[in-house]
Amino acid sequence: MQRSELAVGAAMPDPPFELMLGGKPVGFDIELTQLIAARLGRTWRLVRYDGSDFNGIFAGLESGSYDCVASGTTITPERRRLADFCDPYVVSGQSLVVDAGRHPDVRSIANLGGLTIGVQQGNTSQPVADRLVAEGKAARVKVYAYGEIERALADLTTGGCDAFMKLAPVTAWLVRDRPRLKVVETGITREVLGMCVRCGDHALRGAINESQRSLLEDGTLPRLVTKWLGLGAAWRPQDSLRG
Repeated sequence: MQRSELAVGAAMPDPPFELMLGGKPVGFDIELTQLIAARLGRTWRLVRYDGSDFNGIFAGLESGSYDCVASGTTITPERRRLADFCDPYVVSGQSLVVDAGRHPDVRSIANLGGLTIGVQQGNTSQPVADRLVAEGKAARVKVYAYGEIERALADLTTGGCDAFMKLAPVTAWLVRDRPRLKVVETGITREVLGMCVRCGDHALRGAINESQRSLLEDGTLPRLVTKWLGLGAAWRPQDSLRG
């Protein structure tokens, strides 16, 4: 039987992928999944994931809390074991944020010796930061619960951490109203992002892929990328569906 709704799991806030403005959810993933739901003839419903570890979001697929996850999600081998990913829709990478007043000499991850890197639990920045510490290129990693991004940014100024790592469109968005903070490096990694469904849900995966392809061909998907994700990031929409 055809489902009447498309329930979308997302961890919020994670601008510009998903955020609340004027009491309404908006953002790249919000707008994209609303368009996909319309093409599938389903009503759209957002299900907010509030777990402290982002990787816990995939359990909601198996339990049936939502039909798909669209939350600025990087496709990784580990996550492929937890969910079936649709065609990727965009390419991004990790970036580095500092309080330029506190650390004027930090211009890249090469300048993090003796410093603490902040990351969100379960984010793909975490293994990158862990590797820098293991290689002696940073002092330690401070892990914040996924919903504590505001606290992490404040800590850059108060001294709770020295640098914060996150995907480039997110940091570009978050520093706009924080003049003390500066994105000093982008392109630290190359990460392919996409939606996912529960393992074995081939019908929904195929339907989402078909909808994405049509949105790419009519120019809608590139426009959404430019509208929401082009804030100071090295995005390459033309590569997004080639993985």
